[in-house]
Amino acid sequence: MIDWMVPFLIGFPLLIALLVFFVGNHKLRAMIIYTGAAVIMAVTAALTVTFFMNGAQTVKFAVETEVIDHVILCTELFLMIFVSYLCFKYRKYWIALLSIVPTLLIAWFDLTVPKEALTHIYVDRLAVLMCLIIGFVGSMIAVYAAGYMHGYHVHHTEVQDRRNVFYALLFIFLSAMFGFVLSSDLMWIDLFWEITSVCSFLLIGYTRTEEAITNSFRALWMNLLGGTALAVGIVFGGVFCGTTNLQRMVYYGRAGIGAATITIALIAFAALTKSAQLPFSGWLLGAMVAPTPSSALLHSATMVKAGVYILFRLSPALHGNMTGDMITFVGGFTFLAASFMAIANCDGKKVLAFSTISNLGLMVACAGMGTSGTIWAGVFLMIFHAVSKSLLFQDIGAVENSIHSRNIEDMHGLLFRLPRLATFMFIGIACMFLAPFGMLISKGSTLKASIDEGNILMTLFICFGSAATAFYWSKWMGKLLQKNNDGRYVDVTRRNELVSLYFHATVMVGLCLFYPAMSTSFVHPLVQELYGTVVDVLPLSTLVLMTVIILAVFAIPLVAYGYTKNLETERKLSYMNGINLGDNKHFVGSMGEARQANLVNFYFDKLIGPERLMRPSCVITVVVLVVMICMIVGGAVV
Repeated sequence: MIDWMVPFLIGFPLLIALLVFFVGNHKLRAMIIYTGAAVIMAVTAALTVTFFMNGAQTVKFAVETEVIDHVILCTELFLMIFVSYLCFKYRKYWIALLSIVPTLLIAWFDLTVPKEALTHIYVDRLAVLMCLIIGFVGSMIAVYAAGYMHGYHVHHTEVQDRRNVFYALLFIFLSAMFGFVLSSDLMWIDLFWEITSVCSFLLIGYTRTEEAITNSFRALWMNLLGGTALAVGIVFGGVFCGTTNLQRMVYYGRAGIGAATITIALIAFAALTKSAQLPFSGWLLGAMVAPTPSSALLHSATMVKAGVYILFRLSPALHGNMTGDMITFVGGFTFLAASFMAIANCDGKKVLAFSTISNLGLMVACAGMGTSGTIWAGVFLMIFHAVSKSLLFQDIGAVENSIHSRNIEDMHGLLFRLPRLATFMFIGIACMFLAPFGMLISKGSTLKASIDEGNILMTLFICFGSAATAFYWSKWMGKLLQKNNDGRYVDVTRRNELVSLYFHATVMVGLCLFYPAMSTSFVHPLVQELYGTVVDVLPLSTLVLMTVIILAVFAIPLVAYGYTKNLETERKLSYMNGINLGDNKHFVGSMGEARQANLVNFYFDKLIGPERLMRPSCVITVVVLVVMICMIVGGAVV
């Protein structure tokens, strides 16, 4: 059955994209989105169930694909023409070269170099995991978008209403992501890579403001630069290794074959651009100008995971070599630098962007270290990050629509003023840095692996980066919990937005509750498929202890609430620099005048803000990448 589900998951979202593009009626278009999302989730669930009912054995098929190969080549040429047209229209001529050169190189290779017969579809546990993230998280974001974009255009009347284009791009993106994670032929992967890059470019530029256009082209050239490295790697590996099969290339890389080493280094470099690692983080920060659903779908939940996914595939060939060291350093340093820069931001969306870059850095570093223990941690980081960041991005959009601000300082006492949205936000933030949620446990596992490997630099990156992470999340969470007596905001969140928010929050709590079971039944076998062996990161005694802690985390607050809800409480007056006027917000100062007390976080923006840290961080990573790539190529040639 899997042999029809895979093409369905790739092709069906394209059909939905066509329908939502041409249907003008808003209600009918919304129904198409809901139906399409429901079907995608149902087929994804069916694929998962079928896969495990068949013993979770890796499924490979689609050997004779000559017609599809021609369609793929024609699509790549069309994308090249389309991107080049837009580059010339906006006078970004040099960016067009990053599309033309790799596409023509791929076309030359496809038409002139004989290729081996190989399977093009590869379904294993890692691919199924990515399908679940794409199918469920991605589809629910599409449902959320149907409601959010209505409110967006109510509040942004200056922006041309092109919702049909926006929805169509979301579903085209879902199609490309399914194709990306289910393909084993690098030629196919290259096409889906380019489609995700173009979708991101168009979504970032949705508003067509000067800032949006500038940021969209920055995203385009950085992703096309990675696409160029990917195309060169594919052609180089195809010519000198005789294969474009990803799994076979990893096997050659583990065997130390020089040509495969260079190919893997080029693909890994491409993955750094897609996962927004330094010095390529600027495109993701600029992407925050796009409407919130695109931030949630492309730039936190799925697209940036494409680079991490490829690195997880390459990870067995990265351990103990120069390429792995390069990836580990860039990922670890990005984790540290982005965590510090997140502290200096009060814009909630920018904090989420820097946090995304930071956590992607940790996942990249896990892949670079290339041990079964770090991949175990990296997989859990990817799972928890995808759900929690999608929840947070959607929630920050709903909060912005309600309070007309996404400044963290304006969220003072949000738990008492917008309790439902604040609760969603609290869950998302807690899952990012508190025990016993998976992000913290995975960081601990990565730290242990770094110590075991004797990697002192990575150990320092994790320790100081994790401290910075706790700092900026604690500031934000503290703002939500502050008592506020100014009354409630009006919650304008629409029902379809709430469906997605409740779904994500429920999944987040469920992941926490079933963390131990997921480790033993899913992630351990996944790592074993990649490495042949697996380190028992969580022994039985630890799993039992974790289960007790997890239950206590949810049970204690419920018991406390049940015990205290009927108790009478009186307001305690806080000390102020004068006479408290009785509301804990105003006081009489030393000169006898009434003054208002304001609690404001300290952001250290003059010390560790992006203006101070971004440029030197980019310089450091550029130097490291140039030097190490030269050493990798030189070592392989020698």
